[in-house]
Amino acid sequence: MSNLFLKRVYEPYDEMDGSRILVDRLWPRGISKDAARLSYWFKEVAPSNELRKSFCHVPELFEQFRTKYIEELRSDDLKRDLVRQILELAAKDRVTLLYGAKEPVYNHAQVLMEELKRQTIESED
Repeated sequence: MSNLFLKRVYEPYDEMDGSRILVDRLWPRGISKDAARLSYWFKEVAPSNELRKSFCHVPELFEQFRTKYIEELRSDDLKRDLVRQILELAAKDRVTLLYGAKEPVYNHAQVLMEELKRQTIESED
């Protein structure tokens, strides 16, 4: 989906970001709500606390984390509803998903983006 983008919440605001959605369960350290310039905070779309703590951003655990998080995204009613809302917003305008993790590859926002793209492709078929 060409209207969905990922960005660290610590990167500067850009007018091209469109709707800015924080997808972390916890508020990112050291950033004010004014500086974040959020449109939405969908903390419930983030991995469960149990899953987040078991992963702890250890790259070797990422595949296991990825599998379990995708399962949460597909089975949890609230997460499914938020995924649907993100897709609806992205169908109308640009959406930037914001995350706080330092690691740009091994983080839940990447998995969420993967699932959003999968659902977009399925809906087009």
